Amino acid sequence: MEALSRQSTVLEAVYAALRDSICEGRLTPGERLTQDDIADQLGVSRQPVGQALILLKSQGFVSETGRRGLVVASLRIETVRDIYELRGALDGLAASLAAQRAGPELLARGTKILDEGRELVERGDVAGLLKADMAFHDFLYEASKNPLIEPALTAHWHQLRRVMTGVIEQDSYRAQLWDEHAAILDAIAAGDEDRAGRLARCHVAAACAALCAKLETAQDNERPVAIAGTTGR
Repeated sequence: MEALSRQSTVLEAVYAALRDSICEGRLTPGERLTQDDIADQLGVSRQPVGQALILLKSQGFVSETGRRGLVVASLRIETVRDIYELRGALDGLAASLAAQRAGPELLARGTKILDEGRELVERGDVAGLLKADMAFHDFLYEASKNPLIEPALTAHWHQLRRVMTGVIEQDSYRAQLWDEHAAILDAIAAGDEDRAGRLARCHVAAACAALCAKLETAQDNERPVAIAGTTGR
């Protein structure tokens, strides 16, 4: 059992390293993935690499391309839309509940996140902006005081990470993103649950539209889109 535990730990570490490299853009769409090269880079045997690649393929991070073998999968428009449909429903609910339930301490935390986000926009810090964006949405879920909302996204967290990074990469949208966050927080602070929920849903829809437009342009130009970014939670 001890040997099995060690093997499981190696597999989990290889899987996490590959998954995070894809989500963070160090491995870009269309990049070829070979067991030997990955095993050499990570200092492990081929077996856990092969198992990790099978798992990543089942989750849509890796795809089979025939003679080229396995490659990093492109981010699909359908995936973006599916994830944001779910997130829009949950964020709208969270914001509406937050308008009913959030107290001064939580509102102060939301304001602090907004201030940090605007500073990061000025600096063009994509890595920091992704963390701040995550923090704002985490704030919504906590402020809702419904403990079931955030876990509903857990199963899709890493795909969501990849999608969020694709949105934040677009410098033309960054300032708008934080203006939308500010409007949501204002509605929550005012106790306007209808407006807070509507603005949260509109915010998610705008992010979805921005990224889908980028992906559609890339498809028209017949080139893969590199989704770069930063660390996870």
